[in-house]
Amino acid sequence: SLNQFASGAWTPGHTRVLYISPLKALNTDIRDNLLHPLAELKASGDFPDIRVQTRSGDTPTGERQRMLRSPPEILITTPESLSLLLTTRNGQNALTRVETVILDEVHAVVDNRRGVQLMTSLERLVDLSGDFQRLALSATVEPLEAVAAYVGGFDETGTARPVSIVRAETEKHLDFRVRFPEEVHQAIESGQKIWDPLSEAFRDLIDRNDSTLFFTNSRRLAEKITLKINEDQPGALAYAHHGSLARDIRTTVEQRLKAGELRAIVATSSLEMGIDIGHLDEVVLVQSPPSVAATLQRVGRAGHRVGETSVGTLFPTHAQDFLEAAVLSRALQDRDIEPLKPLTGCLDVLAQIIISLTAQLEWHLDELHALLRRSAPYRNLTREQFDLVIEMLAGRYAGSRVRELKPRISYDRIHGTVKALKSAV
Repeated sequence: SLNQFASGAWTPGHTRVLYISPLKALNTDIRDNLLHPLAELKASGDFPDIRVQTRSGDTPTGERQRMLRSPPEILITTPESLSLLLTTRNGQNALTRVETVILDEVHAVVDNRRGVQLMTSLERLVDLSGDFQRLALSATVEPLEAVAAYVGGFDETGTARPVSIVRAETEKHLDFRVRFPEEVHQAIESGQKIWDPLSEAFRDLIDRNDSTLFFTNSRRLAEKITLKINEDQPGALAYAHHGSLARDIRTTVEQRLKAGELRAIVATSSLEMGIDIGHLDEVVLVQSPPSVAATLQRVGRAGHRVGETSVGTLFPTHAQDFLEAAVLSRALQDRDIEPLKPLTGCLDVLAQIIISLTAQLEWHLDELHALLRRSAPYRNLTREQFDLVIEMLAGRYAGSRVRELKPRISYDRIHGTVKALKSAV
């Protein structure tokens, strides 16, 4: 995309690139990693002024308004923020010249409602800017063909868009082991708590490494382990990182680890995907992650550079955890990732999408139904299902009025058109 600007194929002044990821923190990271090379390119010669901005729920209102008046050439956002942009007239005007849409960490959305919303938003974007290149990225996605078809969608003739699949053949080296220290076993035998001997083992790992990232499956456990590691220490060895912490605290922890100022972070899935936190010597998993894909994502945070080995250690804490650890170990070795099943046909999300589509524009039902069926999630949406959702949004359900079901759209049955009521927007 940067080469397109450099060659003059794309002129500045319009949003040409949309980068979409499921994590706000990852979006901020991508922006920061773009700004430095862009500044160097501009300083080195005849390179255009390319602006990079993020838009999410954390973006101040004033900055959002300035962004609409003067759209950046590269806009980094989330699926939800893209949907909101497409709901407003100013947002639509800012997205009329999009050439490339990059969907990062696509595995995190294709099997849930966020993916349904996102794929439909892409078809709405096609109506504004014409067809554009779609790039979906992931390190843990199977089967590739199903996800490719889901992202590609269908054109106006109902033909599936052609999608090329690029799979890196370079093997990623993993050094993965399962550990259960003898001191922990003795604690269990004597009826004592396991967290004290486990914390000793964790401190040994921290002392051995320059930087260590611990993953847990809950915020409560992350806080507990952080407390145990730091107990009776002259200074803090580990810092917690999870979604309940204030944004500025999370950002400070990430930046300090990246700068080499922290020895260890104890995190939930908040650091599982993509965010650049610099070099890590080892990833420690406290209890088995919920899936093989999640395990591979977490262990892959260590040795993140090309050619490096990712070192990971799993500490099971109970009987079932041992069984899961054995399965994970073999699955990681074989790269046997759980298959994703793209989510389709969600009528609850469909209701939200219809309100969003009709917020600024009156639609004929035939055209609205056709647009929805261009997206893979609603390819098999029957006209009967569609009409029932329209009736519900208009204040009827299965032919009967329900007092609690207030109308969200105005439905002109004579002309076959719908438009959202002001109270629904």
